[in-house]
Amino acid sequence: MDSLFPDEPRRTKAAPAPLAERMRPRTFAELVGQEELLAPGKPLREAIERDLLQSLILWGPPGSGKTTLARIIAETTRARFIAFSAVLSGIKEIRDVMSAAEQLRKTSGRRTIVFIDEIHRFNKAQQDAFLPRVEAGDIVLIGATTENPSFEVNAALLSRSKVFVLRGLTADEVQLILERALVDPDRGLGREQAAVEPDALRAIAQHANGDARVALNLLELSVAAAPIDERGRHVDVSRVEQAIQRRALLYDKAGEEHYNLISALHKSMRNSDPDAAVYWLARMLEAGEDPLYIARRLVRFASEDIGNADPQALTVAVAAKDAVHFIGMPEGNTALAQAALYLATAPKSNAVYEAYARAAEDAHRDSAQPVPLHLRNAPTKLMKDLAYGKGYRYAHDDPDAVADMSCLPSALEGRRYYEPTERGFEVEIKRRLDGWEAIRKRRRTSE
Repeated sequence: MDSLFPDEPRRTKAAPAPLAERMRPRTFAELVGQEELLAPGKPLREAIERDLLQSLILWGPPGSGKTTLARIIAETTRARFIAFSAVLSGIKEIRDVMSAAEQLRKTSGRRTIVFIDEIHRFNKAQQDAFLPRVEAGDIVLIGATTENPSFEVNAALLSRSKVFVLRGLTADEVQLILERALVDPDRGLGREQAAVEPDALRAIAQHANGDARVALNLLELSVAAAPIDERGRHVDVSRVEQAIQRRALLYDKAGEEHYNLISALHKSMRNSDPDAAVYWLARMLEAGEDPLYIARRLVRFASEDIGNADPQALTVAVAAKDAVHFIGMPEGNTALAQAALYLATAPKSNAVYEAYARAAEDAHRDSAQPVPLHLRNAPTKLMKDLAYGKGYRYAHDDPDAVADMSCLPSALEGRRYYEPTERGFEVEIKRRLDGWEAIRKRRRTSE
């Protein structure tokens, strides 16, 4: 088996390395988390241990174990194992490896497993270079990515691979990893005589946000910065807070997490859950999202999901946008919070959204219907001679301000697009529409 890093010489003694690297699990027994994929008897575990792997994509957040799993595969499989970094490798290196893999398969029947870290950083041409060898069976491709492979891995490669989703570790799982690191005398901090208070350990685990690497790095920094006394090093919550300074929230303004969070905000407001709405709003703002992007989404929501059930909702959303633009951030955060809470607690109706969708469908499907003559202006004598405006009835001349006159093209006569709900102000709108329709029916009956 080739080394995961073949340029590094074999060493009998571990060289100094970050704690996260030293504590990286080497076997399934040391692995923490991902039991739903890697517990004994699970298909992926069986395929690895029986050396029957097919090409796969490991998709998960940072520190969830993608590279660790690749290294365990490297130690377990009988195939030749080669690691690529999408950041450092180019087309030439890929082609050289593919050629060697083809030759190895022909001469010895031995497969080559190619591990690509951050495969989403490879462009389409680089990803395409693997396809012929994957299809021929010369290589088994293992790609690791933090981005949604549906968008970042080309369709041909994705269709030939099985995607496994790794979740972020729970705080309890991260804490278990930290506890192991504290007592391990060979790879961990067992020889440092470090006493870490339980609350401090928990604070590190929660700060890590499911990322074991972040947790171990923070533990190492906290211990190294702690003063030494006769009992050794002592780490409390304040020491951890000094090392953290400011939490960096998991958020990618250009990636999937951006869309996940705005979707969570939108759906929380739609479900009239103000607590969830303000939480997701805070998650985005505290992670550095553009506040005007959020404001635009609130304005859209006000029309799409509330509409005329509360006409004031659109006014509130636009006012929040203007407030953010006027005073900036961070002071504008409360204006956005106020708007999000108002929208979450407003009566809901998608009648405006549905009305437009139905009208737009007719506008696209039917040929352009001419405007009825009675609705056309007639500023010239010719237009009047052509009956432009003939039959138009001025609504204000009617005692009820409702003329018995259709305003739709003849082909769409009687079509109903807007169906107000029985919620919020739309109850009043429905009452008005029903009343006007009753007036028109009486007039038609009396004629």
